Amino acid sequence: MIYLAESGSTKCDAVFLTNEGEEIKRIRTIGFNPYFHDEQFVAKEIIKVPEIAELGSQVDQVYFYGAGCSTPELNAIIARGLKAGFPNAEIQVDHDLRASAYATWNGLPQITCILGTGSNVVYYDGQRLQPGRSGYGFIIGDEGSASYIGKRLVRAYLYRQMSDALCREFEETFGVDEVIIREKVYAPQGANVFLGSFAPFAHKHLQHPFFYQLVFNGFREFIETQVLPFSQSQKVPISFVGSIAYHFAPVLKDVLDFFDLQEGKIIRRPVDGLIDYYRRYKMNLHKIDHGNH
Repeated sequence: MIYLAESGSTKCDAVFLTNEGEEIKRIRTIGFNPYFHDEQFVAKEIIKVPEIAELGSQVDQVYFYGAGCSTPELNAIIARGLKAGFPNAEIQVDHDLRASAYATWNGLPQITCILGTGSNVVYYDGQRLQPGRSGYGFIIGDEGSASYIGKRLVRAYLYRQMSDALCREFEETFGVDEVIIREKVYAPQGANVFLGSFAPFAHKHLQHPFFYQLVFNGFREFIETQVLPFSQSQKVPISFVGSIAYHFAPVLKDVLDFFDLQEGKIIRRPVDGLIDYYRRYKMNLHKIDHGNH
């Protein structure tokens, strides 16, 4: 049995497959990011998942694609933690950029962007996976992401750039005030997820010019800093995966038009495309993961 997982910092979509690629069961767990979670945390959380407690010992191959899984050292943190849930499996961990590139792949070169809690970008031509200058996290980067949008919303709330009515609604919706925000933002971990949790407020009020412009500016900055530096950006489709790309797709399309870029796929969850990629190329996942490195 195979366990195939695609994880952001907050949520992970996963599926149990037979070795022939037939779907057994699909689940959602919390996300694991080695920048924020150590192996003990991963181990403790993974064994809590009922389906993994039931099926984990039958899995012989785990393929985990995750946010922050960008070096062998970071990948090892996640792999060691996952071993608690999959004691008999060979575990391979790779970057969520690879999963996103596979999920949107249609046989032609393209740039694939992740817009979820964080943001990232990669160029993939079927052979070569070329990451962009991205993945610097929510303090330095993550332009256009949920944490970016949330940070701008929190600033607007604290500086009273929103109307009094919107400030009150913001407080009531999330149960926050200045003190709580300060504590959460400067906590040792989880600030990116905390900030990202405010993004739905911008979506709810997207018809308001202030919120539309806030999201537009985030996407514009993302394109400028992460997409346009690719020499191929004017020649190939630009695809997107992630909840922010999906829910704010109309604004995203406006930004692509603004830069005269070619729109590719916009999908919410990469795991569907990842399964299709696996089935379409009729390869075992070991070859998929290692044949293109």
